[in-house]
This record gives sequence, structure tokens and C-alpha cells, in this order.
Amino acid sequence: MSKIRIITDSASDIPKEFEEKYGIDIMCFPITVGEKSFRDRDIPSQEYYDLIDSCPTLPVHSQLTSFEFEERFLKYAAEGYTDIFVVTINSAGSATYQNACIARDNFFAEHKDFPVKIRLFDSGSYSATYGYPVIRAAQMAEENTPPDEIDKFLTEWFSCCEVYLAAYTLRYVKKSGRISAAAAFAGELLGLKPVILLKKEITKVTAKTRGEAGVVPKLADVTCDRIKPGSPYVVITGRDASKGKEAAKLLTKRLGYPPADIHFEVGGAIAANSGPDIVAAAFMAKD
Repeated sequence: MSKIRIITDSASDIPKEFEEKYGIDIMCFPITVGEKSFRDRDIPSQEYYDLIDSCPTLPVHSQLTSFEFEERFLKYAAEGYTDIFVVTINSAGSATYQNACIARDNFFAEHKDFPVKIRLFDSGSYSATYGYPVIRAAQMAEENTPPDEIDKFLTEWFSCCEVYLAAYTLRYVKKSGRISAAAAFAGELLGLKPVILLKKEITKVTAKTRGEAGVVPKLADVTCDRIKPGSPYVVITGRDASKGKEAAKLLTKRLGYPPADIHFEVGGAIAANSGPDIVAAAFMAKD
């Protein structure tokens, strides 16, 4: 019988209740804000948001090392796990996936006798775009779903998932390079709020709206245009949870069914580049 362990990183923004309920191993990124260093998820989100707002420079988060992954692989193999699933942040924005690959190769070079299969997935994305399928994979494992079926589910999701992020302030996306300084300056001058596609190597402003009132409707427009019919979807919020509730209500009305009943809130690694004042939607795209 299979014994499955699922590992991901803290940029998946998986709520702690689901981490604990399904025993998901979440490896936390080191973060530095000014002179203060800590691990992602060490402090409450609202406290973190206030901290980065007061810092003149952008937060910095480091990648997870191959040594950290190799330690995990050895631990779980020794505990008798037959299948280890690892899902990481977009490899276009972090070397974490590459380090997991190095760790897997080193592990099997040194421990040829362990009957364990290590399955690695580059999410090609951020936040709940892979946090949601990781939770689903953990649920499937608890239901004794065969590992190959979990593998198939994750592969299909990551082949066509997309996330669209709407930013209420351009300070962070400008400094992180998500949009150019010139575009950000024009946006600030005109009161424009962008909706940004983040997918693999692509960072693209797909829509804009003037003023905060139009942000959620514009995000809903993009989601309804791009979502694969019937695809589950998730809403991601930042500092203001009411924006997520507004988006969920509008999308439920327009799509005819609600988002996944999981409250995703941007954590330290994601908010470092997006800022805390966002609302986003993630789903499987239709093409």
C-alpha cells in the first residue's frame, strides 16, 4: 500500500488549518525586511503587512536550498513513505524547484536502496494557484487515491492554470519589476489599477481600470473570459478580506457556482512582490 507525503513551500499560501488537517509539509522561505530576518509564516499576516509598509525597501526572500530538500527526502524515506510529492513556486522566479531537483539526484546517488518515488512539480505560478491543488492532492492521498492519479491531477492542473492579480497600489509591483517604472508612474498619475497575469516567464498587464471601484468587476471580466468551463477557482486576498468576498460574490453570480471554500491570503513571500493590497483569482484556463 502506498504511503504518501506532500511537500510544498510557503509561497503556496496554504492556510494553517489545512496544513495541519492534511499533514502538508510546508517549507518556509527566509525573509528579510530592513534589519529584521525571520521565516515566512512566523508572524501574523496583518503584522507583516504593517511591517513592509513601514520599510522603505522591498522585502527580500531567499530560495530554499537543496540541502533542506535532501534532509526532507531522507527523513520521509526512512519513515517508510513510498511516494513524495514536491510542488514548488514558479521556477521562473525562484531557484527553489531547481534545488529540489538537485536534492532528488543527490538523494538517489547516495541512497539507492530506498524504495521511494520522488515526484517534483514546478507550479509555474504563485500563491493559491498551486496551494489549492496541493490541498486537493493531500485530500486525495487521505482518501487512498493511487499516487499515479494524484500525479495526473497535478500535471493537468499545472498544464493550464493561470492567476490574475489586481493591485490597488503600484508601489510593490513597480519595485519588484512586475510592471515598468514608466507604466507605474502613468498608472499612479491616472489612477489606473492593473490586472496582471503571472504565469511561468510571463508577467503581463491584461487589463486596467480607473479607480478602486472597478477593480473587482475588471478581475471578474478577465476570469470569466479565461476560465475553463466548470473549472474550480480560488479567490486570493490581501489586507482587505472584503475585496475577496466581493469578488467571490460577483464570480458566483456570473459563473453560476462559488469559488473553493478556502480563504487564501497572500503571505510573506508573495506580498513581498505584490504588496498587501490585492485581490486575485486562480483557475484552469480554457486554452
